[in-house]
Amino acid sequence: MILSMVVFAGFLHRVIVNIIHSVQGYHSKTVHFLNVAFNLSGDSLLAADRQGNIYVFDLNGNRFSLVQRTMQACTALAFNLRRKSEFLVALADYSVKCFDTGTQELVSWMRGHESSVSSISVHGSGKYAITTSTDTAQLWDLDTFQRIRKLNVRQSVGIQKVFFLPLSNTILSCFKDNSVFAWEFDTLHCKYQLPTPVEGSVLFYKVFAVTRDGQTLVAGGKSNHLHLWSLELKQLIRIIQMPEKVRAVRHLEFLPDSFDGGSNQVLGVLSQDNILRFINIETCKLLFDIGSPEEGISTAAISPNGRYIASVMKNGSLNLYSVQALTQEGNKPPPFMFKAVEDGPKYTAEANKLITKVTSGRSKGPWKSKQSKIQSRLLKLQENTSLENKENELPGGLNKKRLQALLKGFGEYPAKYRMFVWRSLLQLPENHLAFSSLLDRGIHSAFVNIQKEYPIKSRKLLRVLQRTLSCLAHWSAIFAETPYMPLLAFPFVKLFQNNQLICFEVVATVVVNFCQHWFEYFPNPPVNVLSMMENVLGHHDKELLQHLVKYNVTSQVYAWPLLETLLSEVLTREEWLKVFDNIFSNHPSYFLMVVVAYIICSRAPLLHCNQAADFEYFFHHRNNVDINVVIKEAYHLMEATPLDIHPQLMLDDFTPLTKGQYPVFNKYPVFIVDYQAQEREKIRQDEMEYLRERQLAHESEAKAQEQKAEDEVWYRKQKLLQEAKEQRRKILLEEEEKLAEQRQRLAVVKRELKIKELQLLDASRRRFLNYQQDQLQMELKRLDNEIARKASMREQETAAAVQDVELRQMELESQKQFFEQHIIKHKEAVTKEMKEEVEAHRRKVDLEDQHVQRLIEIDREEIQKALTVAEENLAKAEQKHIDTDWKLQAQRRLRRDDQEREKSYREIVELLHDNRVKEAELLKAMRETEEKQWEDVAHNKAQLEEEQKAAAAADGQRKQFLDDKMNDTLELAEKLQREDGSFERLRDLKARSTERGVEVQQVPRSGNVCLSDLSTLASSPHMSSGRRRAELARRERELMAEVWQLRQRLISQAQARHPPARFPATTSP
Repeated sequence: MILSMVVFAGFLHRVIVNIIHSVQGYHSKTVHFLNVAFNLSGDSLLAADRQGNIYVFDLNGNRFSLVQRTMQACTALAFNLRRKSEFLVALADYSVKCFDTGTQELVSWMRGHESSVSSISVHGSGKYAITTSTDTAQLWDLDTFQRIRKLNVRQSVGIQKVFFLPLSNTILSCFKDNSVFAWEFDTLHCKYQLPTPVEGSVLFYKVFAVTRDGQTLVAGGKSNHLHLWSLELKQLIRIIQMPEKVRAVRHLEFLPDSFDGGSNQVLGVLSQDNILRFINIETCKLLFDIGSPEEGISTAAISPNGRYIASVMKNGSLNLYSVQALTQEGNKPPPFMFKAVEDGPKYTAEANKLITKVTSGRSKGPWKSKQSKIQSRLLKLQENTSLENKENELPGGLNKKRLQALLKGFGEYPAKYRMFVWRSLLQLPENHLAFSSLLDRGIHSAFVNIQKEYPIKSRKLLRVLQRTLSCLAHWSAIFAETPYMPLLAFPFVKLFQNNQLICFEVVATVVVNFCQHWFEYFPNPPVNVLSMMENVLGHHDKELLQHLVKYNVTSQVYAWPLLETLLSEVLTREEWLKVFDNIFSNHPSYFLMVVVAYIICSRAPLLHCNQAADFEYFFHHRNNVDINVVIKEAYHLMEATPLDIHPQLMLDDFTPLTKGQYPVFNKYPVFIVDYQAQEREKIRQDEMEYLRERQLAHESEAKAQEQKAEDEVWYRKQKLLQEAKEQRRKILLEEEEKLAEQRQRLAVVKRELKIKELQLLDASRRRFLNYQQDQLQMELKRLDNEIARKASMREQETAAAVQDVELRQMELESQKQFFEQHIIKHKEAVTKEMKEEVEAHRRKVDLEDQHVQRLIEIDREEIQKALTVAEENLAKAEQKHIDTDWKLQAQRRLRRDDQEREKSYREIVELLHDNRVKEAELLKAMRETEEKQWEDVAHNKAQLEEEQKAAAAADGQRKQFLDDKMNDTLELAEKLQREDGSFERLRDLKARSTERGVEVQQVPRSGNVCLSDLSTLASSPHMSSGRRRAELARRERELMAEVWQLRQRLISQAQARHPPARFPATTSP
């Protein structure tokens, strides 16, 4: 990748440098530049190409560097931030990034747009930025990089551009429906809306440009017309018609000029034919143009100092033009003429008044609005200056000697160019960054309540005055303590209220140069300066000075009021401007001579004054003095005053403010200022404390009043309640009296009723007693009759019962004999049936045992087959030695388990109730061991066979041991049967065995013992009596049922818990 720079010496010196970004390779190609931007000083240029490379060109150092690779196309650039090394770039992914050219690092990444960002506008302080896309505009804080506000519009409307007005706190928003709104930046309230253009002149705005003073807005679109709006008057003041070749305007930008005081006159217009034309919006003259249809311009940017124009060409290269060379070429005759077309578009009469055509010739005269009809004269200055006058040369190409000659000839500067001339004479540095830093400190505490002391109607003027004084106070502490500083600064604030930077620098220059030695005796007036003026006055008009001394009128009365107000109290606006035209064009001592000349020219009325109040009034109000005479007298005093008393001897020559940073101002007694600042701060703190205490007192008083009102309301309510209580108490007393009377009457009635009731009860009781006696007599008679009847019936029933008893006795005897025979037959049948059931159960148990044995044999065969298959498969495996070791360990574990099981069997024989538990533990251990896989035993087969033989021998021994013990158990049972009373003991033993068998869920080996015992019980000869046999039969049936249930349960559990692989001890090798 090569970045080539070609310098054109020819081409009329218009193009300083042509920059082409080419990539060398197999196929060489040119990478197109897309956007350019200048920094605040105009000595550095930022350029971004299509591949996302961003370069910085140092125009003074003649070098460039690559500062960032974003890897995506750039849509907008901004290089005028508060931190000089930082810049903003809008990318194709709808994001905005901030980079540092020094460190080449990403500072911040701002997201929020949903479409491409078309423009970035930065506030004059460099602290805020507005990014605009078609659907939204977003306000950002560049200190925190946080979004402050977001402007959303309907999709049908759309946003064209939103930007800050220069050197103001106004935001201008332009929409696709041609509506333009102005917003206050601090509050974001709408200040005004521009009206709809006159009929016949409407065009759809696409591009906009504003002058540096923020007074004029130019808008263009798909037409060859440009609309000039006055933002101060809020109306359309002119329509400029571009040449016929211009059909649409793509870009607008003003060319800065140090001569116009911010009201730029030269406008660059980039049209659809890719030619950038520069016109004068006042004369509508085409000054010069750059670009051509062959080498067209895509976009352009103009440096803030007005020295360079950077343009991105259609071929992707970057051209840098010299404005000075272009303006010199523009003075040559133009190559072609524009002619007005007669059959043009028809406009209304009002629109035709505003339309002015751009021509290549010289216009008859500058256009003037109706609001500002000011006559001015243009003087042609000689282009060649001699070496002798170089010391008198001023910025902007002016010469001080020639300006003084012009001033003596006309008495004042042209009103149109006065501000420009003043800025040149004062050599203002225009330190934007330094002023912004002072402005960012906010309102100084000394001027927070300035409106109370100086009630100005215009809020804007008051705000500008407040900010200017605050900047002065932040610059030097003395100005916060100087009481006359608002009077001194107010004329310049009113004059430069639209440009706060110029206003501050003019006041600062005046203080530094024309107020020398004013603050040496602070807080007293400058006695030394006043003494110089008194000496001059005494030398030129001794009579007037003696008259003033006679009435004790000192220089603090007749000179100091004029100095501290800069003559603004005694002069009109035009007179004051004329005086300061001369003051700024001469030595700083001329200002003192003007004051002395004003006093001398007023000698006639002063000599007639004999009261101190009259003198004070005279020097604080306007008087009938010819200002031209005063100016001439001041020049006379400058020439005629002796050197020993001339103020020029004591005052230094004019020294402009330094560029970049403002000079240190400390020509004052610091300790006094510091003491006053401390005292003021103390007073402010005391005032704050007083206000706080007064607020607290007011709050306490308000609370007391509120409490008092609440108390009054409460007492009033209590009084009403008391009155209501008294009234209700009286009512209650009256009611109680009435109730007492009613109770007395009721008691009398009750007593009478009670007497009547007692009389009735007595009569009723006597009647009831008579009736009761009659009933008792009748009942006695009835009972006597009933007793006689029942006695006869009892005798008859007794005789019948005796007969029935005898018959029943005979029936019972016959039934007794029949039941005895039936019982004997039933007992024989039951005994026979029991024996058959016991025999059938024994056969069933034998069949179940055989079936279990068969299952065990089948499991053993399956296990044998499985082991054989496992041995064959494991023999073929690759890891034979690992499997063999594992299998050997398993065999040893089985051997240990067998030993433990043999030990458990011995314990089972000794303690029968522990046998089932131990067998369960043994089976559980065997199952856990049998679940593990066996491994190959190829390399140690002999050892495995010995282990298996030992296990088989142990199994035989264990089996023989169990058989022996079982025989011993049977013999013991038979022995117990032969003993008297052994049946009950044996039955209990069988029951406990059955319970333990259910708990441990063992295979039904104990069932055989139970059946043998039952058969023995069934054949026992000791059960002789019928009752004992019935008891035995019942218990035997219950025991058989329990045994049968236990047997079924054990068989099902044995089948479920003993698969074929669970009996490794019975397998043969």
